[in-house]
Amino acid sequence: MLNKQLYIFILVVVFTIFQGFSQENVLKIKDTVFTNSQKYNPLSPSKAAFYSAVLPGLGQAYNKKYWKIPFVYAALGSGVYFYTSNNNNYNRARTAFKLRRNGKPDEFDGLDGKPFLSEDALISAQKGYKKDKDLSLLVTAGLYILQIVEASTNAHLLQHNVDNSLTINPRLIKNTTNNRTIVGAQINFKF
Repeated sequence: MLNKQLYIFILVVVFTIFQGFSQENVLKIKDTVFTNSQKYNPLSPSKAAFYSAVLPGLGQAYNKKYWKIPFVYAALGSGVYFYTSNNNNYNRARTAFKLRRNGKPDEFDGLDGKPFLSEDALISAQKGYKKDKDLSLLVTAGLYILQIVEASTNAHLLQHNVDNSLTINPRLIKNTTNNRTIVGAQINFKF
């Protein structure tokens, strides 16, 4: 009987020791919750929009998209160029029309009293240049607003997770039965 009690005591002690060692391995489970190393900044889009409104292209620089800055200035510069060109042509046609109405020579007078442009042509030119001038001003203002919206939208999108855990990839699949190519899309979603 003593032998049986000693045997049970040794078994209890051995299982208790092994139970203690196994507890350490169970407690070392890593947490699988994703922690974003980059904090969400809710004011980042409004800062980018403000910077772009103050100086065009500064919002793109704030977003560290420096390659977009030349496109912003090319778009705004071309709008300003066309506005200035149409404004100068409008003023030339207007001045010539006023001088012709007063009986004075203008830059569109021709040779032997035959003008290059008639009064009706000068009126039509004024209308056309004024319309083009207003249109280029409208397009320039639209491009200015577009670059502000682009900087704000880009700042919003920079704060989202865009890794390969959720992707849509276009694929060309070769059908082996009839040797035709099939266009498809592959959607990947990983946890």
